[in-house]
Amino acid sequence: MSQPTLVTQLSHYILDGIWQLSQLCNCFPSNPSLRINGRSFKILRLLGEGGFSYVYLVQSPGDPTLYALKKIRCPFGEESVSLALKEVEAYSLFTPHPNIIHAIDHAVESDRGGDAGSKTVYILLPYYRRGNLQDAINANLVNHARFPERRLMVLFLGVCRALKAMHQYRVKGPPGGESSRRKAKKVRQEAAEADHDAEEEVIQANQERRRRDRDDEDIEQEPLMEGEVMAAQEGVRDGEIRSYAHRDIKPGNIMISDNGTQPILMDLGSLAPSPTPITSRALALQVQDQAAEHSTMPYRAPELFDVQPDTTIDTKVDIWSLGCTLYACLIGKSPFEARSEETGGSLSLCVLGGDWRFPDEGPAEARRGKQRVSDIDPEAAKKRKEDAVGEDVKEVVRACLRVEPAERPDVDQLISMVEAVVAKLPDEGDAALDME
Repeated sequence: MSQPTLVTQLSHYILDGIWQLSQLCNCFPSNPSLRINGRSFKILRLLGEGGFSYVYLVQSPGDPTLYALKKIRCPFGEESVSLALKEVEAYSLFTPHPNIIHAIDHAVESDRGGDAGSKTVYILLPYYRRGNLQDAINANLVNHARFPERRLMVLFLGVCRALKAMHQYRVKGPPGGESSRRKAKKVRQEAAEADHDAEEEVIQANQERRRRDRDDEDIEQEPLMEGEVMAAQEGVRDGEIRSYAHRDIKPGNIMISDNGTQPILMDLGSLAPSPTPITSRALALQVQDQAAEHSTMPYRAPELFDVQPDTTIDTKVDIWSLGCTLYACLIGKSPFEARSEETGGSLSLCVLGGDWRFPDEGPAEARRGKQRVSDIDPEAAKKRKEDAVGEDVKEVVRACLRVEPAERPDVDQLISMVEAVVAKLPDEGDAALDME
């Protein structure tokens, strides 16, 4: 009986090896180096992938600096160049900000030998050797460790400040703001030019399909196209605020600076103008579809699961996602992942019902913000006390995870809450968040 089992295992290993080799052949360009705007880069390894995009670790000959290169395939009829370059446009708009990643360079190239109209967008980004917050959470789970609360809250505060720059973006803004706007507008124009010829037929087909699908009462308002970041500022006077929501805050989109003290918010492809009034059923369905595509489910706000007409989607979606992110850093996973796994229920129903709790709380205690008192032995009680999350930190999570958006704090109120918590927590010496 043992011999067939061994043969079966070996065959599985061989098949896995063949599959992994084929994936590498598909992911990596045939040439291990490429040029972006005349500058050559050598591909060192694949960092990650998702959908139509791959991220590589690259280096330019003669330059010791490592970079992350995002490659986005834009096949004709599947993904437009303007949507891919929305990310670059957004980076340009918020540059410089210490807690928001910036694009170093980008290029749009036609695919050689590919389908007609097929293009590839390359975005050159800084590389952070410590990885992202999700990497740190995974390391903690493996090592049975946890983040020191004060260091974690300092990091969380940096993410809040990055969101403040988005939620309260001021047109022209501080010195250098006009330059950022010019760069963002240039990217938008470049996207339009690069995309025009290849996408003209698809745009016309999509417009015709939308006309067929809409009911008469749904014609009153069309949503902004996904790629139009700068278009949202039309009609907004200099010095006024044009708010944006990130809409995909999660640990995997928060990089950690090399010194371990600063969070870097990334992946602005989900960025959307805020507020977005939902004036029709067609618009409600489109926003809901966009959220399903761009907003990661365990961190997605309830109002994006079931978008209703005559409501408004605003920056409070990010506050919800921040609460989920902080909980994941404390416990190891999103509160709604944890709860759905515990109950065997639907994650979306847990979100819509606000059904979550800290591990040391019961449902009623979680709603009231009180810990459950259990009759347990002294050693178990001591261990639970050591692992317990501080009550002030819990209150930050609870404030963010209010099902009604109006009951959540705005970014200024959240920053004030977090600053007060940080001031109370004991100093832990080195401020760097060690994730190596």
